Amino acid sequence: QVQLVESGGGLVQPGGSLRLSCVASGSIWSLNLMRWYRQAPGKQRELVAYIDRDGSADYVDYVRGRFTISRDNAKKTVYLRMNSLKPEDTAVYYCNADIAPCSDLREDDYWGQGTQVTVSS
Repeated sequence: QVQLVESGGGLVQPGGSLRLSCVASGSIWSLNLMRWYRQAPGKQRELVAYIDRDGSADYVDYVRGRFTISRDNAKKTVYLRMNSLKPEDTAVYYCNADIAPCSDLREDDYWGQGTQVTVSS
């Protein structure tokens, strides 16, 4: 069974940094586009950044220059390095990926359970 598991969230002061990780596990044929989303209390889930298999990445404007997405294909892991964190970055951060499992080779959309990031003094 394919799973995505995030880690690395926590409480950090404004201006601080965190690095989130998301590991894909299970019998995976292909791991393609990987994304980070976030959902703040009372708001809709929103895309933060994405990265393809070759490392090409893009970001939503309000994190560009502060956040860096990267991946290690051998470890089936995507990272989100977050610098200069602001209180408005407080949210649950979710990993999302396009994965084709070995069981049927059909690409589908998978989500992690989320990790809480709180930016507060």
